[in-house]
Order: sequence, then structure tokens, then C-alpha cells
Amino acid sequence: MSSNFIKIDEKYSGQEAPGSPAAGPQATLAAGATAEPQVFPPPNGAARYDTPVESGSGQRGRKRPGRVPRWVKQVAVQLSAIAVLIGIWWAIAAAEVWPPLLLPGPQDVFQQLFVITGYHDGIRGYSNYFLQEHLWYSMSRLLQGVAYAIVLGVPVGILLAVVTPLKWIFGPAIDFLRNLPPLAYFSLLVIWFGIDDTPKVALLFLAAFPPVVIATADAVRSVPGERVNAVRMLGANRFQTILHVTVPSVMPEVMTGIRLATGIAFTTVVAAETINGIPGIGGMVSDAQRYNATDVVMLGIIVIGLCGLAIDTLIRLADRLLVPWRGH
Repeated sequence: MSSNFIKIDEKYSGQEAPGSPAAGPQATLAAGATAEPQVFPPPNGAARYDTPVESGSGQRGRKRPGRVPRWVKQVAVQLSAIAVLIGIWWAIAAAEVWPPLLLPGPQDVFQQLFVITGYHDGIRGYSNYFLQEHLWYSMSRLLQGVAYAIVLGVPVGILLAVVTPLKWIFGPAIDFLRNLPPLAYFSLLVIWFGIDDTPKVALLFLAAFPPVVIATADAVRSVPGERVNAVRMLGANRFQTILHVTVPSVMPEVMTGIRLATGIAFTTVVAAETINGIPGIGGMVSDAQRYNATDVVMLGIIVIGLCGLAIDTLIRLADRLLVPWRGH
């Protein structure tokens, strides 16, 4: 013990102990006191101080400019494409490549929007109905037909997937109906149900029914058996298995079938309203075609297309809300 103390004393002999007041600044720093900000070498070898860098002192203090959201870019590109198409349309119409009776300009079609949505020269809209009224009647027929197709198509699809004899009996009939164009049996529906709204709703129902049935049946048959067996082994009863396994598994395919069925039914609106279709957007287009009112026909086509996009957007929104576990 004494020899060790002798060596320590010899080490600091002739100088002050570190940390003592008389040892000076070098001894104080060696003892661990920090009089100024310390310098830490980063991995790249350059010195870095522990004090923050001022925002205006160098490149590191500057903030990166905010990035434009992707949806803003998408909307900008889509609006630019629409503007280019309208410009091409206006240029062709102004050059009178075809007569105005065959190809009216955008300004003529846009003018018809104000004519049909209000009073013009004492005339109320088109055929005594405003454009919004024509659209309302068409959408009500469409919603009725699609609603009946969903209410009946989903149970029928489940039965066809579960009961094999029913699939053998009604499966070919569903495929036969799916491959028929709507106008092929619309005349028969008019003979059976008359010329009111009943044949129109029936036509839209028959157009939307096969996609819902086929999508539902395929979804039920594709439910993984391992998943069902796993929850049954964990003690789930039949109702819990259906609620927590079968329904979440079939919902994505069912929503896809509903989306396809709605699109097919929407494209059938004009065909459904060719006979006594006024009021109705399809009836308006069909009636304007008889009188060579090309501007009204083009306006009706544009309105039908915009409504189709709006309905498809609503269905996709409902898909995100009802089936959040599916990737979009």
C-alpha cells in the first residue's frame, strides 16, 4: 500500500494535482471540466459542435421545400388532358371539317346546358322537364334495378356456391343471361310489362344480376378452408365462423361484383329508356336523336359519362369503408 502511494506522489511531484485551482486551464480540462462546447468527430471525419447551426449560416440549416401531393399532380394532369381535348374539339368545329349539324362546337353544347336547365323562350327545359329532372328519373331507375340485383344476387350466389345441384341447374342459365345483350330481350319485357317504368327497371335488374351472382359464388368457393378450420379448432361456432371468416373473405369479391354490375346497368340506361323514356336522360338523348339535335345528344352523353364517374367514385369510397382490409 505504501509503495503505491509513493509512486502516485512521485507522478505528481513537482506539479499541482489535476483539478486544483493552481493547476491552470489545461489541468482543469484534463480533469473533465468543460469551459467551451466540446468537439465530437462525426463518421466522415469533419468536426461537429454540439451547438445548433443557425438557419441562415449554412446549407444544413435550410428546410427542404414541401413536396406537392400526388393527388394534386394527378388532378392537374387530368384537367390538362381534358383542356387539350376540348381545344382539339373546338379547333375541328371552328374549321368546319364537318357541318355544325354533325359536330357542334363546345360553346353550342355548353349553351344547351343553360337552355335545358331553365326556361328558354317560354319552354321549360327539354320536353317540359329540366335536365336535373331527366337525370333524377334515370338514376332512380338505375338504383332500383341495381338494388334488386344486389338483394337477390348475393343470396343466389351463396346458394350456387354451397349447393352443388343448384349450380348444375341454374349456373348455365346465369351464364346465358350474362352473355345476352340487353336489347335482345327488352322488346319482350315491353310486351310483358307495358311501356311504363317496370320494363326499364326489369332490364336494368337483368343486366346487373349475373355479375353479382357470379362474383358472390366465386368468392364463397374461394374462402380458404384452412382459415375456417383454424377458427373452428379455436372454439368458434358456426355463426362466429360465418361472421368473422366467411363474410370478411367474400366481401372484397362481392364489392367488385357490385361495381361491375352497376357499370353494366349504367351503360344500359340509354337502351332502357329508348321506349317512353321521357323523363330520363337516356330518353332525352334518344328523342333528340330523332330531331337531329346533335348538341343535346352530346350534352346528354357528357352528363351520362360524368354521372357514371361519380357513381363509380362513390362505390370505390364505399369499398374503402366497408372493406378496409383489402389493399387499394
